[in-house]
Amino acid sequence: MSAARTVAVAIRGRVQGVGYRAWMRNEARALGLHGHVRNRPDGSVAAVVSGEPAAVERLLAACRRGPPGALVEDVTDTRSTEVPAAGFEIRYA
Repeated sequence: MSAARTVAVAIRGRVQGVGYRAWMRNEARALGLHGHVRNRPDGSVAAVVSGEPAAVERLLAACRRGPPGALVEDVTDTRSTEVPAAGFEIRYA
């Protein structure tokens, strides 16, 4: 098994009010990833994702499409040193 990869992700476009956070939580959990996702005041969605590198890449690819109703314009990821708790959750603050 590869070492875990952890990234901070920013998703921009029409990504609030379309179920993006719940969709991302479900996708991440299905891939066995850990982390969290939240809305940002600027209208984007931010997340921290950690797990097997190939699974992280699969989630990032899925994030570029998003759930029905979303219109993703940009997805950026940067290496993160955060160590998220087990599981994947939606944060509201």
